[in-house]
Amino acid sequence: MPSRKVEKLSSTIEKLLRARGWESKLKEYRIYGIWEKAVGKGIARHARPAGMRGKKLTVMVDSSAWMQQLSMLKPEIMGKVNGRLGEEAIESITLKLGEFEPSAVPRDEYQPALGTLGQEEQTRIDACVAGIADQQTRDSLRHLMERDLLSKKMKRR
Repeated sequence: MPSRKVEKLSSTIEKLLRARGWESKLKEYRIYGIWEKAVGKGIARHARPAGMRGKKLTVMVDSSAWMQQLSMLKPEIMGKVNGRLGEEAIESITLKLGEFEPSAVPRDEYQPALGTLGQEEQTRIDACVAGIADQQTRDSLRHLMERDLLSKKMKRR
C-alpha cells in the first residue's frame, strides 16, 4: 500500500498557486492586506500599493508633498513590508501621483507611540521634521520616527 504524506493546506495551496503562475499575485494581495499595519495609519491614508511587477512595488500617493516625504522613506517602508511578509518580496518602490478612494482608516488625532523617548531623541526628531510645512505630514512623520526608535529600543532589551 503506498504511503500518503500528510501536507499542510497552506503548502498545498502555495504549490497550486505556483503551478498556475499566480504566486506573484498572491504576494501582491498579501501586501495589500498588511500595508496599513506595516506603514502605519498616517501613511496608509495617503499612499496605497497599486501593483507589483517582479520585486518592484508601485505605490499610488495622493499628493506631491507626501510623494516627497515617502521618497525619503522608501528603504524603511521596504524593510517594514518585507518584515511583515517574512521575506524579501520587495527590492524597489516606485511612487506615482494619483487619486484613490478615501481609506477606511479613521482620521484619528495624532497619538504618541507607546513608551518614552529621551530628550535627546525627541530633539533629533523635532530637528528632522522642523522643515516640513504641512502639519499633518509633519505629525505623521514624527509619529513614524517615534515608533521606529521605540521599536528599536524594545528589540535591544
